[in-house]
Order: sequence, then C-alpha cells, then structure tokens
Amino acid sequence: MKILHLADLHFGKSIYGLSLLDSGDQAEWVKRFLALAEDVKPQAVVIAGDVYDRGAPSGAAVQLLSRMLTALSQMGIEVMVVAGNHDSAQRLSFANALLTRQRLHISSDLYDSRELMRVPLSDEHGVVNFWLMPYVFPTLVGQVLDMEGLRDYDTAIRELLSRQGVDFTERNVLIAHQNVTANGVESIRGGSESMIGGVGQVEYTAFDGFDYVALGHIHAAYAVGRDTVRYAGSPLCYHFDETRQREKGPLLVEIGEKGTPVKIETLTIPPLHPMREIRKSYEEILADESADATRGEYLRVVLTDRRIGAEERDALTALFKARDCKLLDFASDYVRETGPSTAPSSRVVKEKPVEQLFAEFYETRNGNEAPDEAEMALLGFAGEQLRHADTSAEPTREDVERLLGALLRGEEEA
Repeated sequence: MKILHLADLHFGKSIYGLSLLDSGDQAEWVKRFLALAEDVKPQAVVIAGDVYDRGAPSGAAVQLLSRMLTALSQMGIEVMVVAGNHDSAQRLSFANALLTRQRLHISSDLYDSRELMRVPLSDEHGVVNFWLMPYVFPTLVGQVLDMEGLRDYDTAIRELLSRQGVDFTERNVLIAHQNVTANGVESIRGGSESMIGGVGQVEYTAFDGFDYVALGHIHAAYAVGRDTVRYAGSPLCYHFDETRQREKGPLLVEIGEKGTPVKIETLTIPPLHPMREIRKSYEEILADESADATRGEYLRVVLTDRRIGAEERDALTALFKARDCKLLDFASDYVRETGPSTAPSSRVVKEKPVEQLFAEFYETRNGNEAPDEAEMALLGFAGEQLRHADTSAEPTREDVERLLGALLRGEEEA
C-alpha cells in the first residue's frame, strides 16, 4: 500500500510580515503536490496536523485546503487528517461523518469521543488500520478518561492508546501530532516549532506495535528512535532555521505484508521562492551575490564584520531587488573588542513557544531567576490552554472553571 505522508501545511502562514497565501507560495506548492499525487497514485494521503496556521483560519486558507482535498478525492485517494496544536479540532472535524463518504476522514474531537477514529483500508495483503489521533495534552486526556490530575504527556498518550483495542496482529498506522523524543532527547529543533524545558515530550516507545507512525509538529523530516516513527516536516520553510533541511517534500511510504520492512522515500517538491541565509562580511556578500544570478529567493542577511548602516542597507536591498529577491531579514552579529553590540537589530523576533515567552517575562520580573519545575509545569499548562483557545469567542464558564481547577491542583501539588 502506497501512502503519502504530509504534515504542518500551516495554510495562512506569514513569515517576517509576508503572507504566503498572498505571495502565491502555498497555492503553488498545492499545485505541485497534486501533480505529484496524480503521478504516484497513492491509496492514501495522511496529513499529520497543523493544516492551518491558526484555530480560526482565514477564508483564503480554508479555500486552499478545500481545493486540495477536493482534487485528491476526485483522484480516488483516501485522505486522513488529524488536528494539530495550531488547529481547532472542533472546526476541523465539522461534518466529518458526511465527508467520510467522499474519502475524507478527519479526526474527531476527543471531547466528543474517547475512541480514536479508525479507517480500515485493504490491499492484496489484507487490512491496514489507520488510527487518527488529534493533538492531545494531559488535561484533555485526563478529562475524557476520568484520570484526574494527569499531567504527563507520555503517560497520557500511553493510556489513550491502550484503550483503543488495537489488534497488533494486523497492520496499523498511527497519525499523530506530538513532540516525540528518543531517550528524552529532541533530535532536531523544528525552527518555528520547538519546545522548551521538556514540555510535551512523548517517548517514541509509546508507539511500539504500530507498523508506521506518521508524525507532525516538528518542521524537520527525520526518524525518531526507529525508522518507522517519522516526522514528515513542513512542506515549505517557515523559518530561516529550517533552511538547514535542503530538500522538503512528502514521504512516500510503502507498506507490504505484515512483518516485512516498510519502504520510505522523500519526494522533493521545490518551493516557488527558496529561502536562504547569508552570513558573511559585507564585502564578501557584495562580491559573491553580484556574481550570483539566482532569482526569486527569500533571504536573510547577517553581516559578520560591521553593524548595519544606511549604506549597507541601501546597497544590499538594491542588489537583491535587481534579482527579484526579497530581503526578509537583515541583521548583524558583529562584536567590537569593547563587547557585544547593543544596537537593536532589524530582525523580526523569532516565533517562540508561549511557554518560553512566559518564562522570559517571569525572569525579567524576578531578578533573572528562572521559574522552577512546578512553575514551568503551570506555564506549560497555560501555554496549552492558549494554543487551544478559540480567539474569536469569549471563554465560557466551563473554560474558566477548567483552568482554575488545574491551577489550584497545581498549587496544592507544589
């Protein structure tokens, strides 16, 4: 059985003030992916979370996803989607019972059912069961499983999966969106998606028994612990840190008879506008880039030998504009002998997990003293609530009571 594994589409994403919908980057990627799918002819496409960049997506983002899913359905391809931490599980799962008839399967909100959606597909070797697990956090799992006080992500995932009645004598694929580690270590930072302080970690052994685990959340593509527990990575670079992964594209996964090795291959889809970071001296940049004919890039320039002045800014902006390139970020890491420069950089502040922003604010108010473990746990919980909040609506009384209850329990345990 052929499967195309995608994740972290983030339709509606903006980087450094540039909308990737308005620029055509995401629409062009969809066009190229659909051409690839038509050529490969997979039986299934799995999308492991974060189809949108926010819980309340724009109309243009919804329309782009609709066009993509409709085209895949018309090709006769089964599509499975789970909600990520940037998605609203409720919005995404709207009318999922009706959409299933059109070969589109969307994970159910765990508040509606503690049972994960199972999609069985057949090939010449029998059934492959696809299990759709939306992004979950311990408080949510604790509520649906009646396990009050559950705070550990690894335990929560193991408890949830243990109650699904998975028949491991058959072939099983899990689609999930979590921060998965091997021996407690995050192998690769995900650029615009990184966790801090161990918040949210799930050990890869929680998925033992599954023939393939299609992961989303981290924007780099790599295996975790074993070859068949895989992040697909984001389709495009959404941060200059992500340019370290030179080629991006969906994973082609081929599952044969039970017990035989799973074949995995990256199918590269080139971006409309490649992203690149240039870190050199000013004169080196002028010389090297004047001789480079590459057009249409998104660039970050870091000067290593001087601070940024009007002369440098004007010269480099004109140089790249002539090549139809966009200079999205301009910074300097030049350090004088007297010490590091304190001049503000024009670089847009990197996207950070809300827990990290909370922690940094805490330190500024507490004499640079970092929050302790109990306080970090509360910050982690607050971050999860914020990521899952419906920002278009006022919080309900139930939302407030749930947050207060968790905070009070945290105070008692601390």
